[in-house]
Amino acid sequence: MFRGAVAGVAAAAAWAAAEPAATRLCRTPAGYSDVRLLGALLTRDGPRWRKAGLAAHLVNGAVFGALFEAAGGRGWKQGVVGAKLENLALWPGMAAIDRLHPDRRSGAWPPLLTNPRVFVYEAAVHALFGAVLGSLVRRHPED
Repeated sequence: MFRGAVAGVAAAAAWAAAEPAATRLCRTPAGYSDVRLLGALLTRDGPRWRKAGLAAHLVNGAVFGALFEAAGGRGWKQGVVGAKLENLALWPGMAAIDRLHPDRRSGAWPPLLTNPRVFVYEAAVHALFGAVLGSLVRRHPED
């Protein structure tokens, strides 16, 4: 599971690095990103939201990666499928985000649950995460 956790951190870091480009490509609401989503929830939009969000994002990646490896997940295709399934399973939680997140409450972000641009963004960055994760958790000759 250690290999999966390390791969999950690397995949989450790749995701975070890709967020500016993904935001531009998908034309999501101004300032929307998963790092912002997590960080502003944790700090209530305090000055440390970026650090808190990145830390939470990397921990989430580690947990997902460890579980992926423990479940026997290997290779980029299984990584993408696993990440996409996680995205679909968690998507209804956007209803709670719409009620609780400081950027939603202030009106800086439109409703997220029904926003097709946010859905496409999440699908794309989850696919990237899964591809990186699965590529790093490969079968070894002894597997």
